[in-house]
Amino acid sequence: MRTLARRSRGAGPLALVAALLGLLLLLAPAASAAGGLSDAAATLKKGQVYVAPTMQDRFSQAQADALTKKIEKADKPIFIAVVPDAANKDTVLTDLRTLVGIDGVYGVWRGTSGFMARSDRGAMAAGAADRIGGAVARADKGDINATLNDFVDQAAPQTKGTGVNHSTSIAWVIIPVALVALAGAGVFFLFRRAKKRKEEQARAELEQLRRVVDEDITAFGVELERLDFNPGAADADDAQRTDYSHALDSYEKSKRLMAEARKPEDVKQVTEAIEDGRFQLATLAARREKRPLPERRPPCFMDPRHGPSVKDVDWAPAGGSARPVPVCQADADRVAAGLDPAVRTVDTEYGPQPYWNAGPAYAPYAGGYYSGFGGGGLLPGLLVGTVLGSMMSSPAYAAAPMMEGGHGGHGGYQDQYEGGDYTGADFNAADFGGSDWSGGGDFGGGGDDW
Repeated sequence: MRTLARRSRGAGPLALVAALLGLLLLLAPAASAAGGLSDAAATLKKGQVYVAPTMQDRFSQAQADALTKKIEKADKPIFIAVVPDAANKDTVLTDLRTLVGIDGVYGVWRGTSGFMARSDRGAMAAGAADRIGGAVARADKGDINATLNDFVDQAAPQTKGTGVNHSTSIAWVIIPVALVALAGAGVFFLFRRAKKRKEEQARAELEQLRRVVDEDITAFGVELERLDFNPGAADADDAQRTDYSHALDSYEKSKRLMAEARKPEDVKQVTEAIEDGRFQLATLAARREKRPLPERRPPCFMDPRHGPSVKDVDWAPAGGSARPVPVCQADADRVAAGLDPAVRTVDTEYGPQPYWNAGPAYAPYAGGYYSGFGGGGLLPGLLVGTVLGSMMSSPAYAAAPMMEGGHGGHGGYQDQYEGGDYTGADFNAADFGGSDWSGGGDFGGGGDDW
């Protein structure tokens, strides 16, 4: 099994010293006594999945190893523990989070109680882990292996941060004197490593977005050519020439801004330019065809490349509830006929996904298209039940305007830490709330010993 990296958010040397001092406290006998979870915490720091010996008749070591490999492949700070009824029902999750000391997503199956999950806000939007955990527990009806695997499958795409094989794993068991030395001598190395990883993640996300946005720019250019407008034609008037010039400027601007983009947040300006240009094309087409000028509406939610929407229709994404969404006429007709709309999908590590389920990197992509329509308020309502919707509906997201460059790990809507960061006991327990245990039932197991 590997060791999860303990990465600093870059809050300064004092933050690292405080975190290391917190580690010293965790090594103290008082901390290790919290619910008898010391063995579980020690295992989770290395392998991210723990099974109490008395629970292995219900969740085998082989199943635990397979789940560990799944989490490692996902490279996310997700921690799973299967413990008996001896663990304190009311505090086991918080106690485990305190002892492990890593910002992340935590799931616990407790004896006969069932499954519960919670997360730090740096790793997942507030309440999302609880909702996912409750849903899979109810669906899998007491099957521990199915519940835990389904939870990881659904939680991984929504989890921010990474799990990293870190050569400094010895820091978890090193003596206090050496910890103090690490705080002084190793701080520069650790900060440089954390900064490098953040930069690498930002570059990877930007390249992922670049492929998608380049497709959008190309589609916009095709629409310009298809319009076949000649500003010098005898039937062209000044208003038409102005529309065309504006659309052409937006096209050139989008290409320039994409070429200049250096971080994912920069994509917002690109999609803003594309949206503006597409509206000008729609206006120009209406003038040439002597139709009423179009109302300024949001782009088609299904695929912004479809251009401005023409109406709102009630529609439900897979697994979600119906809500009114702006759509183009073609998608409105498809929905009315009971057909699937033409949804914009993008490639992800989990296969093709709608752009709203492709991860936090797509927040600036979507935000640019909707920034002129109250983007910070409109999008969360449209995206309820999706990855972006969960992120945008969090209080931390609302506190920082979405279109000011905030998205997972690069913008600043988050708190001090990100998923995978080492925090020790320095975390907000109020953000680590959850509801009732679910899915357990009276299945036996448990026991008094760990």
